[in-house]
Amino acid sequence: MVKYFLGQSVLRSSWDQVFAAFWQRYPNPYSKHVLTEDIVHREVTPDRKLLSRRLLTKTNRMPRWAERLFPANVAHSVYILEDSIVDPQNKTMTTFTWNINHARLMMVEERCVYCVNSDNSGWTEIRREAWVSSSLFGVSRAVQDPPLVSCQEFGLARFKSNVTKTMKGFEYILAKLQGEAPSKTLVETAKEATEKAKETALAATEKAKDLANKAATKKQQQQQQFV
Repeated sequence: MVKYFLGQSVLRSSWDQVFAAFWQRYPNPYSKHVLTEDIVHREVTPDRKLLSRRLLTKTNRMPRWAERLFPANVAHSVYILEDSIVDPQNKTMTTFTWNINHARLMMVEERCVYCVNSDNSGWTEIRREAWVSSSLFGVSRAVQDPPLVSCQEFGLARFKSNVTKTMKGFEYILAKLQGEAPSKTLVETAKEATEKAKETALAATEKAKDLANKAATKKQQQQQQFV
């Protein structure tokens, strides 16, 4: 059984800007799971289309039930091939990605089309399709305690989570390329909030100490008046 995903996203940047950002996406705060990227082939066709193939190395922790099926020395890194076709004349870019290892556990194939948004020519829309399959469908339920979801369901949920990170990473890089201040990540926001809370608590403590000292001094002065 194969799980299918179909989705559409919009980036509020022109196709040219998105095309430029596509090759500069890594690193960004939302792609810490992407370890390496290498261009293994590139050519320009007679009809002026750019063909590229990249090899990406990503790390994704296996679910616990999958770790039981694979030896401890098996690499957890995932190697992904990405083929892309860029048509600058029609302003379209089509990418195909798929993992080349751990395919028995899970195969994730994705197709994306980047094109000019039909409602706003200054925006870019991304039409995304994905197929998640696994040859361990029957086994995955049996080894879980208690039984949870199939490999395909797990893979689809993780894929959706990664799509969200991908879009945030795109927006981050686009903001940097356009000279804007990238929006802060959740980690950075949480860190700032924690530091501010510490400062507030410290200031409140110091103020409480100051008030206590003043009260003690005033009480002592009052006692001395009655002596």
